[in-house]
Amino acid sequence: MKIKQLDLYIIRKFLGTYFFAILLILAIIVMFDVNEKMDKFLQAPLKATIFDYYVNYLPYMANQFSPLFTFIAVIFFTSKLAGNSEIIAILSSGVSFRRLLVPYMVSALVIAVFTFTLDAFIIPPANVKRIDYQNKYIKNKAVDYGSNIQLQVVPGEIAYMSRFDNRSKTAYNFSLEKFDGKVLRSRLTASSAVYDTLYRWTVRDYMIRDFKGMKEEIRQGGRLDTVVPIEPRDFLIAQNDHEKMTTPDLYNYINRQKMRGVANIKGFEIELHRRFAMTAAAFILTLIGMSLSSKKVKGGMGINIGIGLVLSFSYILFSTVTSTFAISGYTTPFIAMWIPNVVYLIIGIFLYRRAA
Repeated sequence: MKIKQLDLYIIRKFLGTYFFAILLILAIIVMFDVNEKMDKFLQAPLKATIFDYYVNYLPYMANQFSPLFTFIAVIFFTSKLAGNSEIIAILSSGVSFRRLLVPYMVSALVIAVFTFTLDAFIIPPANVKRIDYQNKYIKNKAVDYGSNIQLQVVPGEIAYMSRFDNRSKTAYNFSLEKFDGKVLRSRLTASSAVYDTLYRWTVRDYMIRDFKGMKEEIRQGGRLDTVVPIEPRDFLIAQNDHEKMTTPDLYNYINRQKMRGVANIKGFEIELHRRFAMTAAAFILTLIGMSLSSKKVKGGMGINIGIGLVLSFSYILFSTVTSTFAISGYTTPFIAMWIPNVVYLIIGIFLYRRAA
């Protein structure tokens, strides 16, 4: 199937409507956001507000609304084509309904690659600046303290700290135990441990007890530089930390936290599966939108747009509900994020066969 002039015409209509709709909603978002946070913005430097917040906030919001406006773009321009009898003319010229779907899927592929690249690699580093700005000038959601922290450093090594202060990077009543199977081989205790970089920790007022059979060796000192492969972000988990990680970093972080026995990583798993599910949603919603709006109706495009808005908002609501099921433990994050796609794919296939 070679790309023909008709395909390019539909692709230009699709992508043009999509990007125009995104720009329009971003302008509305900025207007409401400025109105809501004006008192906060007045306390921040203008340069930081523009370059640290809005330059990074707008791509984030555009990506969040991408599935919705993919659907609306398909509904809008296809209804217009059908209203002008262009769909009838295309099908009458010998183009099958299946062949007509090709430029739609090509456009959906462009949007899917675009949104996945943003979501996986570009937006997470930008979110670091945006979230830092929000924590500093709007509302601080950073987690700076932790208590009674225990986690597995590597298999056979357990770290514990009664309290950790992220501002001074200091852990109090720190201990590190090394096991061989179920047998304790070594135990380090210290009044405090200060995190530097690259897993470097400086322990103070320490005691190391090595157990060798029935013998015990004790070493003590005031200061010791050591390497412990944990860092504050492994146990101080804020609400939006998953938004700061690229997809490879997110995948590695989840596996590392599972190995360490950390339980509160549902948000990270949901975010990982959401990124892939959102990419697939571009194709599913395009199929539904094209099937719904390709028929000329007496009521004009208003009916199609109304149906499209109901379906798109129901998709977003369905995804939100299933994600809460995953957080509550009723289902896995993978199932929670892909159930809406499976349900709407079935709806899309039904509508496509009916439209064809």
